[in-house]
Amino acid sequence: MKLSPRAEKFILHWGEMGARWGINRTVAQVHALLYLSPKPLNAEEISETLSVARSNVSNSLRELQNWGLAKNVHVLGDRRDHFETLKDVWAMFQIILRERKRREVDPTLTLLREALAEKPVDDADKAAQQKMKTLLDFFETTSACYDQLGDFSPNTLKQLAGLARKLGGGR
Repeated sequence: MKLSPRAEKFILHWGEMGARWGINRTVAQVHALLYLSPKPLNAEEISETLSVARSNVSNSLRELQNWGLAKNVHVLGDRRDHFETLKDVWAMFQIILRERKRREVDPTLTLLREALAEKPVDDADKAAQQKMKTLLDFFETTSACYDQLGDFSPNTLKQLAGLARKLGGGR
């Protein structure tokens, strides 16, 4: 598959952005390629298009499937597995947010709750505990907000974001 300069630039950027967020660069690039592709792609096509090893593509596809961002589809007349990603960016956003919450926020909530269950040993520890309490309140509030947002359909979430944008003065 030949990429246009625009598509190539986007895929490279998506890979860099993913790396900044702690996601493997190739995983993010495979995701970007699947997002831009007008048809499902097999692993060989992905490997050739991105010039990465087939094993790296397989690992990347597995990671995207674990996140719920890629799925295996069958193409009539072709026995190979083909892959596609969600085309609805709002649904994709919800999945990414849910996974990041599960992998990052939930363990932080657990750690903060456990830390706050212990008695402080001195004044410095008491001050640290108070700061952790502030963090816990923040994480619990934002987590509850996400849980509510996660229940909305992608279309409702889009409408809500549009409303929030209008309320915020169009920023």
